[in-house]
Amino acid sequence: MRRWILVGTILGSSMVFIDMTVVNVALPPIQADLGGGLAAQQWVVDSYLLTLGSLILVGGSLGDILGQTRMFTIGAASFGVASVLCAVAPTITLLIVFRGIQGIAGALLTPASLAVITTSFSGPERGAAIGTWTAWSGISTVVGPLLGGWLIGLATWRIIFFINVPVAVATVAIALLFMPRHLDETRERVPIDYVGAVLCAAGLGGIVFGLIEQPRQGWSGPVVASLVGGAICFAAFVLWETRTRAPMLPLRLFAHRNFSVTNVETFAVYGGLSAWGFFLVLFLQQVGGYSPFQAGLATFPVTVVMFFLSRYAGRLSATYGPRAFMACGPLLAGLSIAGLARLPADIEYWIDLFPLLLGFSVGLSLTVAPLTTTVLAEAGPADAGIASGVNNAVARVAGLIAIAGVGIAASSGTEKLTEHGFHVAMLVVGGLLCLGGAIGAVGIRNP
Repeated sequence: MRRWILVGTILGSSMVFIDMTVVNVALPPIQADLGGGLAAQQWVVDSYLLTLGSLILVGGSLGDILGQTRMFTIGAASFGVASVLCAVAPTITLLIVFRGIQGIAGALLTPASLAVITTSFSGPERGAAIGTWTAWSGISTVVGPLLGGWLIGLATWRIIFFINVPVAVATVAIALLFMPRHLDETRERVPIDYVGAVLCAAGLGGIVFGLIEQPRQGWSGPVVASLVGGAICFAAFVLWETRTRAPMLPLRLFAHRNFSVTNVETFAVYGGLSAWGFFLVLFLQQVGGYSPFQAGLATFPVTVVMFFLSRYAGRLSATYGPRAFMACGPLLAGLSIAGLARLPADIEYWIDLFPLLLGFSVGLSLTVAPLTTTVLAEAGPADAGIASGVNNAVARVAGLIAIAGVGIAASSGTEKLTEHGFHVAMLVVGGLLCLGGAIGAVGIRNP
């Protein structure tokens, strides 16, 4: 039965992680069908990341109150319904709205999936199950463009959302048949931090709106007001979390050195990873002339390398300590991505792109598992679910802000991505990844 529990949680969370990147290759077809420029394309991605990142900790609180199995089932079913809404969206505005609803469902589903694993497994089996879940989460994120490109080649961009429906049905069926009901009998009723949720969403939404709209509107009154208001709301959120009785962001965890440093490094690394995926597939299609499937296939080596190396990196970091992995991995990835700043419009894949992607994928494989392992180990078993939720929220928020922020550097005042804009974006992304490596080298302490 526990094998089915693991399969169900992986299926559920994979839907959420794949939909963070699967839409990247669909952006040009979506633009051709529904209209909208670069800002609209960013919002199609960021509306999902905004609700997912700002509400994922609220989802964890709901799981504590209503039961993890129940919340997992509700989240999976809601994700399927929201995916259908995205698939039938008649306008770009409604697609952005429905993507936000999809992110809300993902915020209910993701923390519950790991909590179900943590409660259902014990001892060495728990560590192995968490490691498997983490590996598939990373693979799901990078396999998205390939899956999306292949599906769009078979039909239209709308199929990338319809395909979630059978996965959601299978996930709900597994939850109802195999996940134990005792997980819904919680020992402690934790109140929901509604104020924190509103302040977090308002803060992130204001900052992201300002960053995305600045290239189009300039430093207009609405843009400045959005950035300032967002910053004030986010500062108020942090202050509120220090005073409320049941915070959605337990700041006490940041008293642990490795936990704090790892989350700062997560922000840099996952911000770079999200921006890399967004701008690379746009460049390959809008400048390089690739089809959606070719653009997705171009990134497939990253998936293959991560599949074979991630588990070994996690095991070796547990044996020798995470510091070297969390320093060298992002540095190798960052230097490889910075090399894409010389990528020509007329791409010779095996010469211009493949070697750099190979270096990037090795660096990423050395990084992802040690990051997650360090967060969970530093927090301890009692706070594993909370720690994972915080780290997931940091990663999603990092992607949200990075795509919007790097977009300012890459836009060049145009509605489409240009070769020069892409080169600038890759330099910024490479810098973020190298910064993550420097943070790990200086800040992480081996146990």
